[in-house]
Parts: sequence; C-alpha cells; structure tokens
Amino acid sequence: MGGARYEVFSAGTKAVGVNPLAIEAMREVGIDISSQRSKSVAEFAGQEFATVITVCDNAGEECPIFPGAQRRVHWSLPDPATVSGTQQEKLGAFRKVRDELERLIRSFANSVVSGAHP
Repeated sequence: MGGARYEVFSAGTKAVGVNPLAIEAMREVGIDISSQRSKSVAEFAGQEFATVITVCDNAGEECPIFPGAQRRVHWSLPDPATVSGTQQEKLGAFRKVRDELERLIRSFANSVVSGAHP
C-alpha cells in the first residue's frame, strides 16, 4: 500500500505459526501469505526502525522497546485467533481485522506522504 517508500517487517510477541484462517482471509483479497512464517519480535532485537506499530492490546503492553524507533503507534485491535464459535464466525473475525488493518495502513501511509501524523 505504501509502494517502495516502506520496508515492512512483521512479528508477534511469540512465534505461534500462521493461522489457517488468516491465510484464508488474505486469499479472499488476492494476497497469498501461505508461505509466510511466524516470527517473534526477538528476531529483530538490535535493529532500528523509523516506526513500530503494535496491533493488539496484548502486544501494546508486551512489545519490547525499539530504541531507534522515531515513533511508536498502537492500533487497538482484537486478536481474531481468540474468537470462539463456528468456523464461519471465526473467519468473520479475521475478515473484520483484515479490513480494519487495511483502513489503518492506508490512512497511515497517506498521512506520512502528506506530512500529517495519525
């Protein structure tokens, strides 16, 4: 969404594997994440980042500090992996978070280009 302006990394507080429902939800919008692997933020210790974005309440509290980060942004999103119910209800939770992440990322990318800060 940000083109070549960004180099993006993704990790969780723990590496727990890529959820099959996340793979399905992303496949629905034409993005194949089936070959991705789950990573822990520990893999990125010592690296410098311009911005660190946390995306769930638990990560907002547990995410380590990246000293070189110029900013830290927190987007409070529910963890769709914790939703109970039917397979369709669980997939619906992943779709909802996927769509909200898209909105937030687009807004963030546009604000950085325009000089505004969300």
